[in-house]
Amino acid sequence: MKRIFSTPITTPIWRKSKRSYANNACVEVAVLGHAVGVRDSKVDPAVGAIVPFETAAWAGFVAEIKSGRFDG
Repeated sequence: MKRIFSTPITTPIWRKSKRSYANNACVEVAVLGHAVGVRDSKVDPAVGAIVPFETAAWAGFVAEIKSGRFDG
């Protein structure tokens, strides 16, 4: 498995979708050095897991969303 975190991570700035529900039931994303981290906004950040994605993979995912591929 390829190591994603090759540089120290500074304090990330987490962003939540503007379409997030009022009860904070959403995911948050942050740039983590050379990766993008995703976490569940309902979980205490001190104990919750962060799922890292390589920036190219994340960019591809966002492009697919914007293209409407996942629209129901």
